[in-house]
This record gives sequence, C-alpha cells and structure tokens, in this order.
Amino acid sequence: MPLSEHEQRMLEQMERALYAEDPKFATALEGSGLRTYTRRRVYQAVAGFLVGIALLMAGMVAKQVWLSVVGFLVMLGCAVLAVTGWRKAPKPGEQPAAGAPHARRQGRQKRSMMDRIEQRWQKRRDEQQGGQ
Repeated sequence: MPLSEHEQRMLEQMERALYAEDPKFATALEGSGLRTYTRRRVYQAVAGFLVGIALLMAGMVAKQVWLSVVGFLVMLGCAVLAVTGWRKAPKPGEQPAAGAPHARRQGRQKRSMMDRIEQRWQKRRDEQQGGQ
C-alpha cells in the first residue's frame, strides 16, 4: 500500500532526523555495502576477462590450443559474472535483492526496523483517531 503525501513527508523528516542525530548509523542502514560488493564483483570480472584475453592471445602466439581454450572459457565466465553482477546491483535508493549475500542480513535489520516504525506509526495514528 503506497504512503500518502503526509506519511511520505513524515518519513522524510524521520530520515533527516536520523541523519542529523547519528549519521554513521544512518549510512550503515543505507545498504551501500551491497552496491560496493556488486561493483567490486563487476570490476573483478572485468579484470578476469582481460586475463582471459591475455591467455587467449598467449595460446595463439605459443600455438597451444588448450591455453587459448582456457583463455576463452575464462573470458566467457567473467563476462557472465559481470553481466549478472551488473543486473543485480541495486540502484541508489532501491531495496537490495532478497537473494543477495549481504541483503539477507541487512534486509532483516531494515525489515525489523521498518516493522517497528510502522507499528509506532499505526499506534500513534490509532491514538489520534481515538482522541477525536
């Protein structure tokens, strides 16, 4: 269920207050660790792809077919890793994928924090409606 404009403004105010009160904790909850992890994985895959090209070329120069085949397989594997890592990388402000390595731990923390916030919000809302 989407939030109303008032609820969105309240959430933004709470986020700003959290950043002002404890910026270190707030940045830890952002999930930037997952973006860093997937970015690093893509960079490693690109480096592996370059190693595969070097192996392929070395095999061709040395006339060793097996070395060229290994180089091609390394290139292929790294290309697949880079593409899948790039697709799985969350955009800034986006929720991390549920199956991602760090997403499970951070997802639980975020989910429980969001559950608590929602419960407090609902309780406050019920108290306001009950007092009217």
